[in-house]
Amino acid sequence: MKEIQIRKYGEKDIPAMVKIWNEVVEDGIAFPQLKVLTEESGREFFAQQTYCGVAEDEAGEVLGLYILHPNNVGRCGHICNASYAVSREKRGLHIGEKLVRDCIRQAHEEDFHILQFNAVVASNVHARHLYERIGFHQLGIIPGGFLLKDGTYEDICPYYIEV
Repeated sequence: MKEIQIRKYGEKDIPAMVKIWNEVVEDGIAFPQLKVLTEESGREFFAQQTYCGVAEDEAGEVLGLYILHPNNVGRCGHICNASYAVSREKRGLHIGEKLVRDCIRQAHEEDFHILQFNAVVASNVHARHLYERIGFHQLGIIPGGFLLKDGTYEDICPYYIEV
């Protein structure tokens, strides 16, 4: 595997970002969204985030991405939320870990104090192990909090880390 760099996204990245994001949405087992993005809606969606990072290899291919934004407003505005997506063909290469670590650094730079994940699906064991290894704390379990693509419900596990 070539060296992977995490950087701020640019306009040229949007088609690849939309493709990767939509793969996760279509899988129906991790993201809460039901509808996929178009290039136009993706451009708007990514522009609304506080920060978007992309993972790219030496050839400039976008392999994954993350979005970072406030989790709440006002007195809870210091808490942020993030989502991560890695291309189906590139999963298992530790790209997600690089994205999460960069996101934690970026959250701190954006003056957030806590990074919270509201809805980590219980069966997403690879993500859960990664978060716990990095130092995230599980807040509990919300029974049946996630509607899977097959129409069944699965537990979700909120996590947080101080940044």
